[in-house]
Amino acid sequence: MTTETILSTQQKASQATAKKLPAILAMTFGLFILMGVGFTHIDAVHNASHDVRHAFAFPCH
Repeated sequence: MTTETILSTQQKASQATAKKLPAILAMTFGLFILMGVGFTHIDAVHNASHDVRHAFAFPCH
């Protein structure tokens, strides 16, 4: 393999990772919102998330 081929392969891998990072962060944030906020014991926060789940027709009980 030449140096150009190795660099090209590394650049493609770097670009693929850069494209996946926002999706991974969005999924992590969404999971936090669903699980972390949905099961909190603070009534105002729990009720707000509960209302949002009903608004999106997400079954919660």
